[in-house]
Amino acid sequence: MTRSIQDVARLAGVSSRTLRHYDQIGLLPPSGTGPGGLRHYDDAAIRRLQRILLLRDLGLPLTDIGRVLDEQADEAGALRRHLDQLRAEQDRLTRRIASVERTVTAIEKGEQLMAEDMLDGFDHTQYEEEVTERWGADAYARSDAWWRGLGPEKQKEFQARTKELGDAWADAARRGVDPTSDEAQELAARHAAWLGGIPGTPGSERGRPTKEYVVGLAEMYVADPRFAKNYGGTEGATFVRDALVAYAEREL
Repeated sequence: MTRSIQDVARLAGVSSRTLRHYDQIGLLPPSGTGPGGLRHYDDAAIRRLQRILLLRDLGLPLTDIGRVLDEQADEAGALRRHLDQLRAEQDRLTRRIASVERTVTAIEKGEQLMAEDMLDGFDHTQYEEEVTERWGADAYARSDAWWRGLGPEKQKEFQARTKELGDAWADAARRGVDPTSDEAQELAARHAAWLGGIPGTPGSERGRPTKEYVVGLAEMYVADPRFAKNYGGTEGATFVRDALVAYAEREL
């Protein structure tokens, strides 16, 4: 049984253009083509797409994903490692939900709650292994030192600026703005400047993020629900990705 490119794009939450691009770079060729050149994908191709999306979730550039897939001969073993990562993330989210529920209950009942209970699941250092794997130990150390050095007030200001940028992206996506339009590209430029201002990120020493870093993050915004929710969900994150990729191709 095979599925059309439209079906696969819908199920995977990507655009047909993305799948055609994967074909063009040799990352995911279709299983066959029908009348008019319509691409079709069988189970093996869909499994490969699943692995592509999982690796994209790790922030790997597309240029590296094909090499990694070729090196991972044990398909089941590779997926089991991804499964472990997903379960760890599920556990973190479960702890965070429980923490917020405890806080709400305590507020409503006028009860005192320990800080350890309120902040369970919110420790940013839990991402140390993930960041180190993607961009190196030095990147995490520098970013962590910068974040801690900001202090509570500056951290709140940074979070407010981040939310403002996310809200602007989500609003543009809701209005159906073209990712290559001047408005979207201005947002992409703001986003790149924001990334380049975070010490430890690739290119931050120049105040200008690298093309590979921006494209890798853009892909991850769609693949990772933690990021997609900042832009109104998968559809909004897809708009952000397309705009950032267009910007990176032209400016970085």
